[in-house]
Amino acid sequence: MNVKIIATKGCSHFQSLQHELRDMGVLCEVLFVEEHPDLVATYSIRHSPNILVNDEVVFRGQPTPLELRQFFSKG
Repeated sequence: MNVKIIATKGCSHFQSLQHELRDMGVLCEVLFVEEHPDLVATYSIRHSPNILVNDEVVFRGQPTPLELRQFFSKG
């Protein structure tokens, strides 16, 4: 499973999201829109953070810990 967080550098949520995923044993990569402007167009990024799994946006904005557990326990 390829998990990426796409966020702005000023996003106040991506670090807690990264920590939450790490606690669940989900490895992820953080990509900043300022360094990857192509992602904004490719994935229609309008909010921060976003989570991509296998190159598909699965969450836009900050999901709850319950939403994360439910999603990542599926597979």
